[in-house]
Amino acid sequence: MSETLQRKIFDPFFTTKPVGQGTGMGLSISYQIFTEKHKGTLQCTSILGEGTEFEIEIPLQPLLA
Repeated sequence: MSETLQRKIFDPFFTTKPVGQGTGMGLSISYQIFTEKHKGTLQCTSILGEGTEFEIEIPLQPLLA
């Protein structure tokens, strides 16, 4: 995917679908769950025309405050 698209994919309501055919909340909600609830990370790496990879890291033990 393009760098422009890659910068927007975790934004709430962003979608590549036509108006009325999607809410655009999937990756935004996923990002929130991994980062806020589980204190992990969700990252995206993409090479245009070759593929996209999502990397999820979640701590095995809760982080102490």
